Amino acid sequence: MSRRSYDQYCAAARALDVVGDRWTLLIVRELLAGPRRYTDLHADLPGVSTDMLAARLKDLERDGVAVRRRLAPPASSYVYELTPRGRELLPVLQALGEWGGPLLAERRATDAVRAHWLALPVLRGLAGLGESGVVTVRVDEGEFFVRVGLDGDPYGEGVFGGGEADVRLVLDAEVAGAIARGERDVVAAAREGAVTVTGTGALAKALMTDPSRA
Repeated sequence: MSRRSYDQYCAAARALDVVGDRWTLLIVRELLAGPRRYTDLHADLPGVSTDMLAARLKDLERDGVAVRRRLAPPASSYVYELTPRGRELLPVLQALGEWGGPLLAERRATDAVRAHWLALPVLRGLAGLGESGVVTVRVDEGEFFVRVGLDGDPYGEGVFGGGEADVRLVLDAEVAGAIARGERDVVAAAREGAVTVTGTGALAKALMTDPSRA
């Protein structure tokens, strides 16, 4: 099947030719957390049909945004992961999240939620500190981690398995919701004492030190 196109000589239109279909950018959001099996993607994209997910993944492969590869034994299962071109969509998703934050309002009874969906605004807030490191974040729905100023996948779901994180944050539901809606910044919330912060390194110090009061 040939790809549908807006047939406009415009960079925004060309970009939407590739990632403008329903579910595509949300699949990219999941793959920013690292290689994912098809079943894991389907579990973290409530509402997507199996046929739709398979079709969108094929589109992403065709357009050079994602690749499918087989894991080495003993796993031997297939995973999908972003190409370097695909990872360049991180700031696009962050900008969309920032723009869409005010649309969240109160959570609806039908709304699905995953802990790592909060990674985009958290990572955006921490990026301005000028320090690098791994930050784990605990919210009511679970735990995720972000890599600030480091190579590799920008965030991941679950417990960080790469050793000791540089900083650990614990957010209650009220603060997490306010950050998701763009009403609060994670750095400001930490400095106000609304976030529990554990860590002693440079990143933790930068997070807790307000330059205007130094």
